[in-house]
Amino acid sequence: MSSEDTFHGWACAGKDQPLEWTELPLKTFDDHTVELKVSHCGICGSDIHTIDSGWGPSDYPCVVGHEIVGEVTRVGNKVTKFKVGDRAGVGAQSYACLECGNCKDGFENLCEKHFTGTYNSRWPNGDKTFGGYADKWRGNEHFVFKVPDSMTNEIAATFFCAGITTFAPLRRYNVKKGDRVGVIGIGGLGHFAVLWAAAMGAEVVALSHSESKRKDAEALGCTDFVVTQNPDELKKHANTLTHIVCASYATDFDWATYLNLLVHNGTFILVAAPEAPLSGIPPFAILLKQVQISGSAIGSPHQIEEMLKFAAEHDVKPWINKYKMTDTPAAVKAFREGKPRYRIVLEN
Repeated sequence: MSSEDTFHGWACAGKDQPLEWTELPLKTFDDHTVELKVSHCGICGSDIHTIDSGWGPSDYPCVVGHEIVGEVTRVGNKVTKFKVGDRAGVGAQSYACLECGNCKDGFENLCEKHFTGTYNSRWPNGDKTFGGYADKWRGNEHFVFKVPDSMTNEIAATFFCAGITTFAPLRRYNVKKGDRVGVIGIGGLGHFAVLWAAAMGAEVVALSHSESKRKDAEALGCTDFVVTQNPDELKKHANTLTHIVCASYATDFDWATYLNLLVHNGTFILVAAPEAPLSGIPPFAILLKQVQISGSAIGSPHQIEEMLKFAAEHDVKPWINKYKMTDTPAAVKAFREGKPRYRIVLEN
């Protein structure tokens, strides 16, 4: 194994084990491979779930991070989208079969045969996938994207997971001027949902358990702020929201209360990914108002391209806190403690 085929990254060797700076193998280089020198990588809740085996046993050792941006340093012989020196990024998906019905219809993120995650997954040849808490990354050109010239690497990084996870469903359900969008949880995902919905012309209502983020919500673009512990405030907003984006889900989630805020034929969009099954959904709260509960899985390459263009045109910028890549363990600790406002980005 030559040094050009290895990278260094913050690896977790097992559940409850610390992150260690480790040398590991890159994927086998082929004609469609793009190699990046990582400049920035965002920290996502998915990273923590994977480090902790929260969604099931992880394939250790794992190097997480799927909000990756850097400089293209090498391309395969058949790569047409990139040249050495380009700035590019990658998100939570690194490969798909590209042959099934979903892939051919432009929904590679819903691949029926071989969805390959950017970390904690396997390439078709059996090589492990590793993420961006690292100095280098390799992947397939189909799932790598040019960073717009007007966008810095540190800002671009968080678009590739948090950004697309919230942009794609808002676009899918045609959020527009005249709509009223509620956002549960003003955090890493939630603050992106506010930014997108406001840029799409909607009125945005923050739904938060306390007053602590009222000023932030207003600065992000919310036109109203509801403390969900206050029954009078909730009653005032009953039957007023066309959409709700749920970016924070607890095991005692009060479905009846939140579904009551939707207008008839409204849409509840779940973007949070809890470790436990959903429970307590009252059927008549759905039936009598014809509301729909929807999930969303990141986004397709086409949607990512659309998102980057939209963000550049509307000057959408997430709120970030930067840490040096060398300080990744401290950054992960800060994330666990709920300190980011609102995405942490690691910088090499």
